[in-house]
Amino acid sequence: MPKIIAVETTLPPYRISQDQAAQFAKNLFSSSYRDINRLLKVFQNGDIESRYFVKDLEWFSRSHTFEEKNDAFIENAVSLGSKAVQACIESQDKLNYDNIDVIITICTTGLATPSIEARIMNQLPFSENVKRIPIWGLGCAGGASGLSRAYEYCLAYPHANVIVLSIELCSLTFQHGDHSKSNLVGTSLFADGIACALICGDESNVADSNHRAYPSIVNTQSTLMKDSLDVMGWDIKNDGLYVVFSKDIPSIVKKWLGPNVSGFLEQNSLQTSDINHFVAHPGGKKVLEAYQEALDFTQDMTEISLRVLKKYGNMSSATILYVLKEFLGKEIASGQYGLATALGPGFSSELVLLRWE
Repeated sequence: MPKIIAVETTLPPYRISQDQAAQFAKNLFSSSYRDINRLLKVFQNGDIESRYFVKDLEWFSRSHTFEEKNDAFIENAVSLGSKAVQACIESQDKLNYDNIDVIITICTTGLATPSIEARIMNQLPFSENVKRIPIWGLGCAGGASGLSRAYEYCLAYPHANVIVLSIELCSLTFQHGDHSKSNLVGTSLFADGIACALICGDESNVADSNHRAYPSIVNTQSTLMKDSLDVMGWDIKNDGLYVVFSKDIPSIVKKWLGPNVSGFLEQNSLQTSDINHFVAHPGGKKVLEAYQEALDFTQDMTEISLRVLKKYGNMSSATILYVLKEFLGKEIASGQYGLATALGPGFSSELVLLRWE
């Protein structure tokens, strides 16, 4: 079974406290809402303490064209993405640029053709024969989906070394003139994040020689809820990407995710009580609580996800890789099971069954 060997992350330069973000939103949205102080409670109730952006708050206080924002996306995605890739490759003694077979790039917050990994390959000494698989549009589910696609590639090519690069600069999608409640909630929640994961096939010799247990990918499942296109995503307009974010997401998770996960685990002769570690994309505090209710998990199962949410906010597809990095830093006994879960537009879920070996 393919193994997840490493995850490295890169932080954007500007750390913004949640209090700073709330004051920014108050200045911008107060003219549109008489009850702005009541609405601003979403900033405190979400349990986020800080986030990281590629621009400072003064930059966001002015309106910017779609072109300006997308140019900033490409510039920062290439710069920060290169750092994450470099850190991931340099973390392994037996890994170098020449033995990377595939780059899977995950993104939903900016547009680039040539795609971001092609631009990164012009800055780092990759082989010109690396396979490039850019995936756009999976939103928060994208990081888990990237792991799934890497797993499938490594099953077909057991010698392969695959990197999954997730780059989400959510802040650059901010619409200065959009005073909707969806934009206000998005302003309280989303952040910028960059992560690079290394997945190796069974016959790769990259894994280090200390015989520690790594999470192997046992199986994956992608699920689409039909007729749910309005739950989460973007409205694409002349001046950019407008967030679609339904208030019903936590209730949908409670009703829909449980049977989805149970069926997946049953196919692998398991049940939720067999899961020792829950690698959950923290879409928000209410989503984590919905996970607990839907899967009958105790609060400690989402502790690491909540810690990442507090420190970094929701970085869309990159967030689950930040959570996964925390798990890779722990000593976990061989034979224990984990479940990685992320939800995204569609409405959809991506499930990844893990076993440490």
